[in-house]
Amino acid sequence: MLFKSSDPWPHSHHDLINHYHAQYDKAVASGEYQPFLYPWGTIGALVVIIYLLVPHQNRPWLKRSRYLAFAWMTGFATYSNLYTRTRAVAPALGIGLINAWSVAWVGAIIVCNDAQTDFMRIERMEGVFGSDRNQAKEKNRPNSSAENAKEDTEHATEEDVVNSSAGPRDRHGQFAWQPYPLRPFAERLDWVLDIFCNFRGMGWNWRTSALPPPPKFIQEQLHANSGDVVPKHSYRIHDGQVKLYTDRKELLRKNAWTFVKGYFIIDALKTTMMWDPYFWGYVDRAPPTYLPSILTNSPVLTHIYHLTLSMLAVKYALQTIFSLGPLVFSGLLSPSLLGARAEPWMYPETWAPYSVVLNKGLAGWWGSWWHQTFRFAFQEPSRKLIEVFGMDKKSPAAKALQLFIAFFLSGFVHGSGSWTCAGDTRPLRGPMAFFLLQALGIFAEVTLTQAAKSAGLGRNLPGSLKQGFTFLYVHVWFYFTAHLLCDDFARGGVWLFEPVPLSLFRGLGFGPDARDGLWCWGGQLVRWHSGDTWWTTGIAF
Repeated sequence: MLFKSSDPWPHSHHDLINHYHAQYDKAVASGEYQPFLYPWGTIGALVVIIYLLVPHQNRPWLKRSRYLAFAWMTGFATYSNLYTRTRAVAPALGIGLINAWSVAWVGAIIVCNDAQTDFMRIERMEGVFGSDRNQAKEKNRPNSSAENAKEDTEHATEEDVVNSSAGPRDRHGQFAWQPYPLRPFAERLDWVLDIFCNFRGMGWNWRTSALPPPPKFIQEQLHANSGDVVPKHSYRIHDGQVKLYTDRKELLRKNAWTFVKGYFIIDALKTTMMWDPYFWGYVDRAPPTYLPSILTNSPVLTHIYHLTLSMLAVKYALQTIFSLGPLVFSGLLSPSLLGARAEPWMYPETWAPYSVVLNKGLAGWWGSWWHQTFRFAFQEPSRKLIEVFGMDKKSPAAKALQLFIAFFLSGFVHGSGSWTCAGDTRPLRGPMAFFLLQALGIFAEVTLTQAAKSAGLGRNLPGSLKQGFTFLYVHVWFYFTAHLLCDDFARGGVWLFEPVPLSLFRGLGFGPDARDGLWCWGGQLVRWHSGDTWWTTGIAF
């Protein structure tokens, strides 16, 4: 065991975990907080889903009611943030982050847009669009011309695209754009749940620009089969987009490797981090003595060490979690059950090549390389404001507005997670300040780059030298700003979370505490909480 009884409390990360558990139990017993419970914690989103399931075509009052649905979601999320908590440290961050994200996401799809009329997704025609019936009709009309057949098929497609008689399991054939389906209910439910959970927009007309378009053969089918039912969309390809998979075996093989590799990297990072009190939340304590003296004697190198481990832990945790999506939906459930939602091209990579950072700097880091899960929700409010006020979207003012609103919302989401953390966090001075400074860094980067180009500076410099300067700018900027987020994560107890059930490294004796071992998920992961009423009774973390 590294830590001695003479050391200041806490002697180990286990002591701090026990302290946070006792703190939670005391707060719940006193009535200061309520446990975050399932299924009641999902009521906010459930009401919005029910609203989206009710067609509001030709019902203006129902169309306008989407603002009430957004107000409900905002009120529910606010209440949950103020009055509910979880016992485990990771869900403590999660409830705040998810509550704020729910507000941002619902605002994007039903306030900045009207999901039922503005959005369409890619879906198979036959069994959903009624193409089988169209073909049967043509067989019974031997004298019909090719033109008449085409006209009738297009007319039937437009009609059946919203009035199919089949459900999600009957999909086959080619692809077309599918607007909000009126029937059957199973198809409408599938459409609504898809839009509520598909944050990057792959397979939708609002797909973010960080994702590549669907394969060429899909584009050709969409053009040929959709008739007049074609939404506003883009098939533009540009540098910085992530990799697209067209082969299911390659997709599953790549994500299986990502998951296995990520599991062991996360285990190694967790084991390493728990030797250092910084990652318990004691950010001002001296670094552990086992580190090389060249590191511990240099505040600069110690700072870089902490930031690097924090960034790697976040990246590999997200990358490993995201790899489960294609493994479950495309692999386990398969296209035979989920149809188009399980096609390999629906699951492009999450991270772009790092070269985009070297070429585009901070803008490349946040706009391409880092995961783009939140992008659509963060960019829609500024797009709507620019549209409402009639601004030129290419003007410097519009671009600055887009930049600062997007990073403000990112600060809002991460700051909300900080608010509900177990430890002593600083949501405004931590996550919010960090993300607003990223907007400032990108604005300064773009302004300086444009000024240098106008002055003819760097025109004859080698590309590698430009990339080296860009790399330096990005990482110096993070050196002076990233601690705002990383320190807050540590203070909140985020790194006390146990990410793996079985630890190879702690099983081999590399853990800092005698209580560390092969099995890591001790205690109650979930439990049944019995309250005074039925709405205060449920599953608690």
